[in-house]
Amino acid sequence: MKHVLFTLVFGLALVFQCQAQEISKHALGIRVGDDDGFGAEISYQLGLSDANRLELDLGIRSKKDSYDAFKLVGLYQWVMPLDRSFHWYVGAGAGVGNVSVDGAGSNTFALLAGDIGIEYNFKIPLLLSLDVRPEIGFNDEGYGSDFDFDLGLGIRYQF
Repeated sequence: MKHVLFTLVFGLALVFQCQAQEISKHALGIRVGDDDGFGAEISYQLGLSDANRLELDLGIRSKKDSYDAFKLVGLYQWVMPLDRSFHWYVGAGAGVGNVSVDGAGSNTFALLAGDIGIEYNFKIPLLLSLDVRPEIGFNDEGYGSDFDFDLGLGIRYQF
């Protein structure tokens, strides 16, 4: 069922991508969310065209006497307008990470991710977003489950 829903959303994104809007060439900020995700992430967006962009997120987490971890996720996104300043977007991508659990050693893992969200582009160079990022992890024992459902709030400076 999850695969069917993801395929449907991805297909709709391809159909609607032909609508043009302006995407900032660069945006840098933070994305805050959590559900076995990484809490706060440094987030960078690179506009590739009027309707497509690449997003890179780096999350680092440490819990005293428990674990240290990092995760890097790259997403390709299709952005569609809802209104002049409101947009919605969908994306897909992958990532890699490493978790070092105290007493159990270190473990490198990979993940596949989807992304769907809305954003508001202010008249000042500020972008505010809310998104959902389901992630399927591979070899992530010691940190999380194989499926994570991350809800995130992003704030980015556009330049």
